[in-house]
Amino acid sequence: MGSRKICILVKVIPVIKKFAMGTKEKISEELLLKEETVKQNEIVLFNDEVNTFDHVINTLVDVCDHTHEQAEQCSLIVHYNGKCTVKTGDYKDLEPRCSKLLQAGLSAEIV
Repeated sequence: MGSRKICILVKVIPVIKKFAMGTKEKISEELLLKEETVKQNEIVLFNDEVNTFDHVINTLVDVCDHTHEQAEQCSLIVHYNGKCTVKTGDYKDLEPRCSKLLQAGLSAEIV
């Protein structure tokens, strides 16, 4: 399971800065951010000797909402490296997508 860091807005703090011995004030805001690590699952697509590039590309476009170019790049990565992460997200979003990839005859799993 992968993880990534995200920043969450916690609070907006007004800040008053005085310049030139108090003759001018500048009011601005500072953002108080909290950094958090979010666990993400991934669908990994594996290479096989059965499916054509066109079938893999079309399936990734339909199932994973890839652009044609993105699906083409993923299919090449799978072909040359043996596997490629094709989608990341929450398990509940990935599970039906992975099932559709499997139903289309592709080899994939959620990690």
